Amino acid sequence: MYNKLQYISQGNTIEEQLYNIQQALDAGCDWIQMRFKNQTAKDTFALAEAVKFLCEEYLANFIVNDDLHLAEQIAADGVHLGLTDMKINEARAILGNTKIIGGTANTFEDIQNHAKNGADYIGLGPFRFTNTKEKLSPILGLSGYFEILQKMKKNKITIPVFAIGGITLKDVNPLMETGIYGIALSGLITESDEKEKLIQQLNEKLYAKVIV
Repeated sequence: MYNKLQYISQGNTIEEQLYNIQQALDAGCDWIQMRFKNQTAKDTFALAEAVKFLCEEYLANFIVNDDLHLAEQIAADGVHLGLTDMKINEARAILGNTKIIGGTANTFEDIQNHAKNGADYIGLGPFRFTNTKEKLSPILGLSGYFEILQKMKKNKITIPVFAIGGITLKDVNPLMETGIYGIALSGLITESDEKEKLIQQLNEKLYAKVIV
């Protein structure tokens, strides 16, 4: 199954991005989602090429954020699509069944649609306010996750759900108790001075047996 910890890359230049990604990989992260917004196609392609090489070296999953055609061109492991990006079923028709397709969700209805259209996993958020995203959907908080995960259970929707948005180490246990599958992190990993220790602590919490 999928890794329970996803790192969403940060950095305004190719160099910054590569540095942050390499650091995350070195510290034990094995799922990288490359997020490089508002850049030239040339720079984005150059970064994707370098990240693909790194991920292959570290045996990590490489997911491209938003850009389906880049994911196809570079033969990434998959793509993560936002609510305003291409529809999941259209992406599936282009990428085929062997690639991973994730979809962003803010509501139970979003999850229903993604699951019906063939998404492999859901990035559900935001958990709390985060500066990483410009146009933020309504904050969910613990109660929002619990409510949505209960509806999924009731409707027998079993797609893996990753929580995202301003998550800290102390949030992991209560979040896992809502029934989520894993978490996606950006700033917490990028800004950590002890990345290896942090990732070890996160994985211990993520892979601990949770009684829901």
